[in-house]
Amino acid sequence: MINYYKTVDGRITSVAGAEKDCWIAVEAPTAQEIDYLVETLGVDAGFIRSALDEEETSHIDKEDDQTLIIVDTPVADKHADENSALYYTMPIGFVVFQDYIITISLRECPILGEISTGLVKHVNTAFKTNFLLTVLLRIAMRYVQYLRQIDKISYATEKQLHQSMRNKELIQLLSLEKSLVYFSTALKSTEVTLEKIYRGRIIKLYDEDEELLEDTLIEIKQAIETCNIYSGILSGTMDAFASIISNNLNIVMKVLTSITIVMAIPNIIFSFYGMNVADLPFPVTWVPLAMMVVLCGITALILYKKGYFS
Repeated sequence: MINYYKTVDGRITSVAGAEKDCWIAVEAPTAQEIDYLVETLGVDAGFIRSALDEEETSHIDKEDDQTLIIVDTPVADKHADENSALYYTMPIGFVVFQDYIITISLRECPILGEISTGLVKHVNTAFKTNFLLTVLLRIAMRYVQYLRQIDKISYATEKQLHQSMRNKELIQLLSLEKSLVYFSTALKSTEVTLEKIYRGRIIKLYDEDEELLEDTLIEIKQAIETCNIYSGILSGTMDAFASIISNNLNIVMKVLTSITIVMAIPNIIFSFYGMNVADLPFPVTWVPLAMMVVLCGITALILYKKGYFS
């Protein structure tokens, strides 16, 4: 799908087609739309392939009069419920021309949707560098937002684990840990890309752009630091709960083994007196019963004092 937007009287407005100083938003393009981008708008076919590659990492590429900037944006899995929340990253490609800027994404991007609907103020498609940096700043802020959500979900899951050790909570923590790995990898590559832009060799920066880029870099660095902290805490929590679960299993096995030892004594005694063997001592009914009670009591007391029942 291809949509065209342009800033008119300070507001993002949808326009009929490509024109000077417009923003062309491309989401999940069809083969015909890709041909239109290549043949009519002159977008490099390799740029489109890179932008639509789900495994593509953040980088900058330049070809003649167009520049490709790919960054990873955070995405929350809409199909996951509160007990299996998962976050991942998706590449977005920015192709900067002299007359317009094109965004290419494999799926719908909420951040670009917010800009196209006018939720983000002071966006001007005529200033392509400023528009690019505004989107990058929103992406950085979304990372921080999702990291806070991960922290809240992690805290709630830990509280549930204190009450009962279930696989569901452990799987949830594992999903969050995986999400943090995705975020950490994407943020580091995005930081490198922003540092290249900051040098001013790829895209010309004005004073307002430098200030906006600095804010974006600060947000990205904060997100990286936060991600590392949360990842360390979550990893330590997983190790701690794994040790607790293993220790609980050892306690259960110890108690069950102690009960088995005590219950084996009556079997041994009655097995002797149940055999068809002559001349057993005290062949009276109450004698094996008394021996069973005494021996079970002594064994249970010894095991209890040694802490095998706790």
